[in-house]
Amino acid sequence: MIKQKEHFHGSDLEKIEKIYGVKRENITSFSANVNPLGISPKLRETLASHVDAITTYPDREYTSLRRCIADYVDAGPEQIIVGNGSTELISLIIQLNRPKKAMIIGPTYSEYEREIKLGGGTCLYYPLKEADGFVINLSDFTAKLNDTIDMLVICNPNNPTSTCIDNKQMRRILDVCKEHGIFVMIDETYVEFAADVAKITAVPLTQYYDNLIILRGTSKFFAAPGLRLGYAITGNRDLIRSINQRQNPWSISSLAAIAGEIMFTDHDYMRQTRALISSERDRMYDLLNRHPDYKVYEPSANFLLVKLLREDQTSDALFEKAIRQNMMIRDCSTFPFLDERYIRFCIMSPEMNDKLMHCILE
Repeated sequence: MIKQKEHFHGSDLEKIEKIYGVKRENITSFSANVNPLGISPKLRETLASHVDAITTYPDREYTSLRRCIADYVDAGPEQIIVGNGSTELISLIIQLNRPKKAMIIGPTYSEYEREIKLGGGTCLYYPLKEADGFVINLSDFTAKLNDTIDMLVICNPNNPTSTCIDNKQMRRILDVCKEHGIFVMIDETYVEFAADVAKITAVPLTQYYDNLIILRGTSKFFAAPGLRLGYAITGNRDLIRSINQRQNPWSISSLAAIAGEIMFTDHDYMRQTRALISSERDRMYDLLNRHPDYKVYEPSANFLLVKLLREDQTSDALFEKAIRQNMMIRDCSTFPFLDERYIRFCIMSPEMNDKLMHCILE
């Protein structure tokens, strides 16, 4: 298991307040990777009128919610599984598959490894290479897949590199995995921020591959981490039945189910989000790309990974500099295969982005 030192998650504002003496309400978290527009205006305006829903149990099958999600992702309602955040679904999928040896493309989110280890499995990492800009070398990667591996975990776009695998490449990966009997779990938490979602998402591939499940949630793109609403898409009916049998009933509250139905239809909010992220992502990338002290990797998600090139700069020192100015970035030295030369930050409002750029580049 990869050793990782203690780090601050984007939600750890209480810890920050205690250690640095900076009031949490004054901190702008560039570490949480959450949509800077906040929750959907349509949701804000209408959810209160549905508050009486908490007096009844939700539909055990979540039929209306699954139909709404299916329309949103262009899949069939029978392909949709809902859960108490994508974290619950990650746990359920890994518990059901019980992989003895899983391969994880890293550096990436640590929860995959934790769940696999809890189930008694071991993890093998395939490291994305800095020399390749953290973009996958497809032929090298597929050559590493073999019959001893029973599960592959991919975060796409990947956290923290913000790089992605397009669906043509993913089809090749799935073909090789099918040959070796490898089940594939793809976490698409950040795919909705991509400039061309259709080019990256593997949802259409669920029609052709039964060794595939895709995870998404509402925490990042819809800025609703407290809602705890996640969902998965798969064409494997046996897996759907197994998850439904194992999952606790009513894992999503009545209000969360209603909120999901509302937010997935707020198309104006989605367009505004993509326009803001796209323009600010390009602007911040260009600013950093022109600076001799930094190397920035071409991003697909709503955050950027940056390498510090100056010898007197470290991720820890830059984290402290930013937090003293009420801004929280991510020190990436806690990720596998990264060190104290890397930071990550998400895209916020143009005004706050300007403030962060001044902090980093001054």
